[in-house]
Amino acid sequence: MENASRQPAIELRGVGILRGGRWILRDIDWTVAAGSCVAILGPNGSGKSTLSRILAGYLWPTVGDVFVEGHHFGETDLNQLRQSIRLVQSAGPYDVDPDLTAHEVVLTGLFGTIGLFDTPSDDDARRADRLLATVGLTAVRDHRYSTLSSGERVRALIARALIHKPRLLLLDEPTAGLDLLAREQVLATVESLLADPEHATTVVMITHHVEELGPAVSQVLLLSEGRIVARGSPAQVLSETILSPVYRCPLRIQVERGRYYVHVDPDGWRSLLS
Repeated sequence: MENASRQPAIELRGVGILRGGRWILRDIDWTVAAGSCVAILGPNGSGKSTLSRILAGYLWPTVGDVFVEGHHFGETDLNQLRQSIRLVQSAGPYDVDPDLTAHEVVLTGLFGTIGLFDTPSDDDARRADRLLATVGLTAVRDHRYSTLSSGERVRALIARALIHKPRLLLLDEPTAGLDLLAREQVLATVESLLADPEHATTVVMITHHVEELGPAVSQVLLLSEGRIVARGSPAQVLSETILSPVYRCPLRIQVERGRYYVHVDPDGWRSLLS
């Protein structure tokens, strides 16, 4: 999906966030190619979600420069820029109307509302159906959102985000709280979107689980305590020597068909409690 002729989707220069005398993020330099799939990885409290809110245009950095799709924060209308950015959170600050069907939920993405207050066109309705098929939800098209499983809701929200054809899609811990099958269905959804030439969207996956990084991820930004520990390809970043100090336990890494799996030896559990 990468397009070398386009300007970077994201460029951060010395970005930092200071709150209550504490640096939540500091010295963040990062460039993301347009149309790529990348990941922000790190344990809880590393600054991942804070960085995602900066990228979404909802949080202003204390220091540094932020460019999204070539637009420099401070020199652009963020309200307008947000029209090309979508942030999906499995446990976000708001939810859609639970009485809407899955099809209607997707359509609300056209208007940026939690309810469907406008009448979509026939073309819009057909596009919503195509997106539901892409995320594997055709069978529950007419089911109410309130009756969908947690994993189905996340996939519906991803389809909802994509109907507006965003340039940047931020997935903030989209598999949080999901069981194994639901997690894999969400990850399969992301992979299928990236394989579809219709979606020329830059995708940023924010997670603290290495296992959630799919084969399409081309770059990983690893954070710890608000700072960059490593950045580069998965092969460069997802190593035992780099990850073990960040997650504060001895890890073993297994790679299978482009996916990385983390193992912790049970013999080392006692040392984790000391």
